[in-house]
Amino acid sequence: MIRLRAALAAVAVLVPAAFLGVFFLYPVGSILVRGLGADGLDRLIELPGRASFRSVAWFTLWQAVVSTVLTVVVALPGAHLLARRRFRGRSLLRAAATVPFVLPTVVVGGAFLALFERLGLADGPLRLTRTAWAILAAHVFFNVAVVLRTVGTFWEGLDPRAVEQARVLGASPAQAFRWVTWPRLWPAVAAASSIVFLFCFTSFGVVLVLGGPTRATLETEVWRHAVFRGDLASATALALVQLAAVVAMVVVTNRLQRRRAVTQRVVRRALPPRASGRLLAGNLALLGVVLGLPIAVLVERSLTRANVGGFTLDHYGALADRVNLLPVSALGALRNSLVFAVVAAGLAVLVGGLASVVVVHGRRAVARAFDLGMMLPLGASAVTVGFGMLIALDEPPLDFRSSRWLVPVAHALIGVPFVMRIVVPTLRGIDVRLREAAATLGAAPARVRREIDLPIAARALAVGAGFSFAVSLGEFGATSFLPRHPDRLTAPLALFRLLSQPGQALRGQAMALAVVLMLVTAVSVLAIEGWGRRGTVRGDL
Repeated sequence: MIRLRAALAAVAVLVPAAFLGVFFLYPVGSILVRGLGADGLDRLIELPGRASFRSVAWFTLWQAVVSTVLTVVVALPGAHLLARRRFRGRSLLRAAATVPFVLPTVVVGGAFLALFERLGLADGPLRLTRTAWAILAAHVFFNVAVVLRTVGTFWEGLDPRAVEQARVLGASPAQAFRWVTWPRLWPAVAAASSIVFLFCFTSFGVVLVLGGPTRATLETEVWRHAVFRGDLASATALALVQLAAVVAMVVVTNRLQRRRAVTQRVVRRALPPRASGRLLAGNLALLGVVLGLPIAVLVERSLTRANVGGFTLDHYGALADRVNLLPVSALGALRNSLVFAVVAAGLAVLVGGLASVVVVHGRRAVARAFDLGMMLPLGASAVTVGFGMLIALDEPPLDFRSSRWLVPVAHALIGVPFVMRIVVPTLRGIDVRLREAAATLGAAPARVRREIDLPIAARALAVGAGFSFAVSLGEFGATSFLPRHPDRLTAPLALFRLLSQPGQALRGQAMALAVVLMLVTAVSVLAIEGWGRRGTVRGDL
């Protein structure tokens, strides 16, 4: 029995460690080695002297800063509504606002292209297509949920008595917010802003679809140099610069999150006041324009008959037909994505579940190493990870580039941190008295974990699997490097190719595919919210 327990403990440590080492640390380390080699180092030294690099680096930085500021400004009223007011449909609004965050980035790009066409902004003097404004708008749409959930959850827990005391002493609502609420809320806003900035800095699909060839970031330039130009040395140098920037931002983000955790003692307010009709209507109108309008227009365009007008389902029927642009039909690409998502979710649950057990029950040093190491893929650039796999996993015994497993493995890397963020707090929250009572009644440690820990953690694992499935379904950055067989094309890649070519028929088919992807993702998110409300799962998902 002791040997069996030791073997199981070894498996719990070795499987996640091997998974992270082979599919993340080794590929990223290969980029570092290549980037610091002779050719890569020369290219790296040359980068600051290139006007094109300075232009790309500046655009990457300023669009991320502006996108972050706009996202916070748009989301703060909604965060206040969800945190401090109660109204019918509050949980549904929270879930619906989360859907854009997990939508495939190419679906977001397609939604805004449809919106610009519908409003007459695709061409002419007021053109928004292929402009920085389009990228900024899409980033706000995509990241509002981060601020809503991060800031809203923290705001909900702030003790309201300090604001009430300020109001009694004569402070106006604006003064109470400025001098009482904002100083206490600032750490959460800073933490959410740093996360949004990281997502905007490493944005890929949105910039590629809406920016076109005239707007480039470090992320898209790595992809263009590696895939289209075949210049691996320049791609490696750019990836190294971006990797250094991402690591610096992750360090800042972790510090801000730790500050948020210790700065304010939070309390739960039993019953917030009802939202006034004017406040509710104003917030719903703002969120409806920012989040609902692009989706509504996307659905409308997918049902519109090309050049004739009227509504039709022809574009959805065409998903089963293969066009010359694609090696498989759009429906076949969707089928591939669903299969990959199921496999990726299973891998993420297996690896993330074992790693969570190590973090909670393992030795302190090992637990800390796992807690940090398994979160690294979440902060890394998806394009950098995919590029690393492309150049590293190309020789036996690690020749996985032609393997059918590589795509779901890359997706699982991103899903594992989601699983751990949900499962670890759940395992830590199990009442130790349950285990003690079971042990007193004669249950062995293995049976205690099987009969107590596993049933309690099962719902958290299901929620983690749902998030992993949704993330895998829409993953585009790493996947753009990986598929080596045409028949393994995924739905986001098929959607990008359809959007890249002119023609009303192809555009209509792209919109229909985007709507299908959006519906599948939305169902996943709503199911996750339902599991979380019925169970004991907690945290900022």
